[in-house]
Amino acid sequence: MTNKKNHPFHLVDPSPWPFVGSIGGLVTAIGFVLLMHHHGFYVLLMGLAIVLFTMVGWWREVIMESEDTTVYTPPVQFGLRTGMALFITSEVMFFVAFFWAFFNASLFPSETIGGVWPPKGIHPLNPFDYPYFNTLILLLSATSLTWAHHALLADHRKDVLKGIGATVFLGLLFTSIQAYEYAHATFGFKEGIYPSTFYMATGFHGAHVIIGTLFLIVCWFLARFGKFTPDRHIGFEAAAWYWHFVDVVWLFLFVSIYWWGSGL
Repeated sequence: MTNKKNHPFHLVDPSPWPFVGSIGGLVTAIGFVLLMHHHGFYVLLMGLAIVLFTMVGWWREVIMESEDTTVYTPPVQFGLRTGMALFITSEVMFFVAFFWAFFNASLFPSETIGGVWPPKGIHPLNPFDYPYFNTLILLLSATSLTWAHHALLADHRKDVLKGIGATVFLGLLFTSIQAYEYAHATFGFKEGIYPSTFYMATGFHGAHVIIGTLFLIVCWFLARFGKFTPDRHIGFEAAAWYWHFVDVVWLFLFVSIYWWGSGL
């Protein structure tokens, strides 16, 4: 009997993180339900803390694995890239559902909302105010991230840190502006089909921006400590793909929901 590896694939070692993460997700979901029924937010905070703990521990193990050249063989790297591509594809279909709901309501407005779109009594946000500024921010963030990627391929570490840092800053700026926009909107989530589709689509996109920003923050620290090389940077590639996906979704949101859907 020998423990020598005689294949190019990676067999994952037993890990507690899938179980711990599922518990965190369950507690978080219960916390959301309790919060919506006005039973406090302590359970929600507990669930989020477990999820955050899982993220830190699981990412730590993955980073340690990636440093072993015998683990991330070419077939394994291909599998990781394929998995990320399939994940982004599933995310595309996730947003398709929101766009479907929006266009179904806007192209065929029912009599209950007056047969017009936007519904009577709804004053949409000006698409060429904060939404347009946020569009420019995300487009600029795509260029800074592309700059960081090319710098990584050229092994220019300082430029990599600058590019990722600029993208993180722009992501935080986008989130801040969207929070300000929500705070000053003239309609609430429960005020009909327009607000519900608007907040579901733009809100989930905002959540993805936050996740992508956290992803890039982790990549910044990995680049800072020399964990990425021109030949081995799958984690950064995954973060870049995810961020570009978020950018493209926002363009569709801006054109369809903010601009066309506002009736201008």
